[in-house]
Amino acid sequence: MMRMYDIILKKRAALPLTSEEIHFVISGYVNGDIPDYQVSALLMTIVFNGMNKDELGTLTLEMAKSGHMVDLSSIDGVTVDKHSTGGVGDKTTLIIAPLVAACGGKVAKMSGRGLGHTGGTIDKMESIPGLQTEMKQDAFIEQVNRIGLAVIGQSEGLAPADKKLYALRDVTGTVDSIPLIASSVMSKKLASGAQAILLDVKVGSGAFMKTLDDARQLAQAMVDIGKANGRFVKAILTDMDRPLGHAIGNALEIREVIDTLKGNGPEDLTHECLVMAAHMLVLGKICDYDTAFERVQQALDSGAALERLRLMISAQGGNARVLNDDGLLPVGRYTRDVIAQSNGYITHMNTEQCGVASVMLGAGRTVKDGPIDYGAGIVMHKKTGDAVSKADVIATLYAGDESLLDGAEKTYIDAITIDAVAPGVSNTILGIVE
Repeated sequence: MMRMYDIILKKRAALPLTSEEIHFVISGYVNGDIPDYQVSALLMTIVFNGMNKDELGTLTLEMAKSGHMVDLSSIDGVTVDKHSTGGVGDKTTLIIAPLVAACGGKVAKMSGRGLGHTGGTIDKMESIPGLQTEMKQDAFIEQVNRIGLAVIGQSEGLAPADKKLYALRDVTGTVDSIPLIASSVMSKKLASGAQAILLDVKVGSGAFMKTLDDARQLAQAMVDIGKANGRFVKAILTDMDRPLGHAIGNALEIREVIDTLKGNGPEDLTHECLVMAAHMLVLGKICDYDTAFERVQQALDSGAALERLRLMISAQGGNARVLNDDGLLPVGRYTRDVIAQSNGYITHMNTEQCGVASVMLGAGRTVKDGPIDYGAGIVMHKKTGDAVSKADVIATLYAGDESLLDGAEKTYIDAITIDAVAPGVSNTILGIVE
């Protein structure tokens, strides 16, 4: 007879757990047979002693199998998904998915909502009038087969073990563990059904992983899990020591998505999206990387990717006229220009606090399912590396409530460091793990 008590002692002694023991823990916890306090004890032993590749692969698959496993086998070709570990101004999914689809890839993606200082793809999409992010599986598959892409909200029945474990980790000091983070992310990716997965692992002040070494460890753990479960997986380490692009906030970021797909996007955002889209084509077995990069660049230049976004918006009930008339998107009634406090160069941006300022304006939520203002947010006119003069406008704030501007302005100003010497500015692509 297997006992949770013995499993805790075994892991406390830094011994690897068997597949049977991990199945016992996950199924017992989801079914309510194992109490929170025993699972909490096991989680803490994992924080201190880690898990080997076999344990981690098994744990993740058991978490994925705890709920509904999406079957995408009726989609023609290799289905490709993308996951970001969370950032500020990260609207890449809505640029990359149309690029990949325009080049013959099949993007079947389930995305989440924002919480805290990071934004969520679904919130951004829902700022488009009429657009629906809930879809039955048959319709989801039909849309991917027909136009090459669909982006919808995550199913409530997806990896319920992860939902229970994350809530427990959040109150027991066991969030900060690479094995537990990796299994949480990848359990939902495995359950989502895609055959290939590109992981965008953020690094820096606006990311969960603050250092490149920690990000590389997390990326390797997630890649190993995916490969152990028969998926094609690659991770790209990207910079989040400054917000991505110029816009933070839901409808503001949709405007930037449209501008980028018209060839007028910020250089950092455009380059990062082209690189990631090319890697997704490689994962999808379409072509080699050099050919893929040429194809996605052509899809951008020709307008083919913009047309795929138009098709997706229309297919999901949205008003595709927003692509030609951004006045159809909401925008905050009240604005305020943020002024540089001194002469010099912006040498650092505390990206997390930039995201917090956007939340303070109403663009994000601090509790799950809380309200958000789709028209609120920030447009940055100056970023790390840019020269500024005192009294230059470095950003513009947007809000639906004028009283929110003061606090957000102070938070944003405090997040910006201006010094006399110009900083070195790194490429947004910091490395690849495969």
